Amino acid sequence: MSTVGAYDAKTHLPRLLAEVEKGEIVTITRHGTAIARLVPVAGTPAGGALADELRQARRGVRRGDDTIADMLAEGRR
Repeated sequence: MSTVGAYDAKTHLPRLLAEVEKGEIVTITRHGTAIARLVPVAGTPAGGALADELRQARRGVRRGDDTIADMLAEGRR
């Protein structure tokens, strides 16, 4: 993971995007405080693995025959 100031991020955006495309995560700072993070989109090697794990974990998770409306109504009781 690399860190870059906001001014440098603006100046070198194409280079930063190339790094992110390769799977790198770039944190953008302003006056030393992190304000944004450039990350690969889901489907790329870095972001896709986590998304696939989450999808796999969700499979088979059910709550009986309750509908979303039933669950919302239960939460309001």
